[in-house]
Amino acid sequence: MRIPMTEYLAIDLTSERWLCRVCEHDLGNARGNYKEGTLVYDRDPREIHPAILDPEKYEYTFSPDPRFCRILEFYCPGCGTQIETEYTPPGHPPTVDMLWDIDTLREQWASREGDPEELVNYGPGENAISEARHCHHHHHHH
Repeated sequence: MRIPMTEYLAIDLTSERWLCRVCEHDLGNARGNYKEGTLVYDRDPREIHPAILDPEKYEYTFSPDPRFCRILEFYCPGCGTQIETEYTPPGHPPTVDMLWDIDTLREQWASREGDPEELVNYGPGENAISEARHCHHHHHHH
């Protein structure tokens, strides 16, 4: 059973794996940090937030200073969908933004009727899901 956790991430309770909701790529152990299964793009914040003031004339330009801030973008290796973004100090490892108690999650869903992918909706991912379900409906066991 797959439980949507964010717009782009789901947990497969059967295999206990993080999955990309767009392409179903395996992003790692659901008891751990899904970010370990993603491609990480460590970006200079100046690329994303161009300076408003001329950096030649002013030390502080309203663009985040790359000495203090990096922007980490997390992409699915399977389909290239950007799953998450975060601002961290340089050299800081990606944060753990979600750790789930898989056993509790399983108990919660065991007592509920219906398909979580139809009950839980995080917006645009809904389209990805209907496509995925269309292609992979033979995986569902009831």
